[in-house]
Amino acid sequence: MAFPAKYPSLNAMEMTDEARQTLVRVLRVAFPHENFPDGPYERTADGILVEADAETWFRVALIQGLQSLDQLADGDFCSLDDDSALRVLRRVEGTEFFGFVRRTAVLNLYDDAEVWEALGYEGPSFDQGGYIDRGFNDLDWLPEPRILYPDDEDIPELGPGAHAAPQTVNEADESTNQPRAQRADMGEVKK
Repeated sequence: MAFPAKYPSLNAMEMTDEARQTLVRVLRVAFPHENFPDGPYERTADGILVEADAETWFRVALIQGLQSLDQLADGDFCSLDDDSALRVLRRVEGTEFFGFVRRTAVLNLYDDAEVWEALGYEGPSFDQGGYIDRGFNDLDWLPEPRILYPDDEDIPELGPGAHAAPQTVNEADESTNQPRAQRADMGEVKK
């Protein structure tokens, strides 16, 4: 539900192309990936603009936030180098504006097929029958697991904290807040 702003002039604020370009730059600095093309960042910016257009509060916060970035950058946030732009973003990271951008960007940027390709993610596998039958073991950076050990080689010991056999628990020493089985539950079932 969109609520009118206290000042009607803020309701009429529209996003300009310059504001969109600033938003794309914010996304590039906040989510830096050298191998990502411009498309995913631009589509994410467009998604943020659609979300902001649906809610007056977010639209006003976004417009004011983008304007404040230019003020903090002494005129033009887009012209800053990456380190300077990151310092400016750190100054506004606790604002409603930046929280809105971050929340929306995380959900949209990393759900982009072009980003999946750049990261090497094959996408969801449910519609293709799952991972087991289509490359579950295609990790080339892990050594092949050994199933059989030669007779002259010892089987690796269990890691710390692992137990070879089930351990009995003394009920008096048990300090969890979980309900424990009652004696009637533990007995033999008689017919």
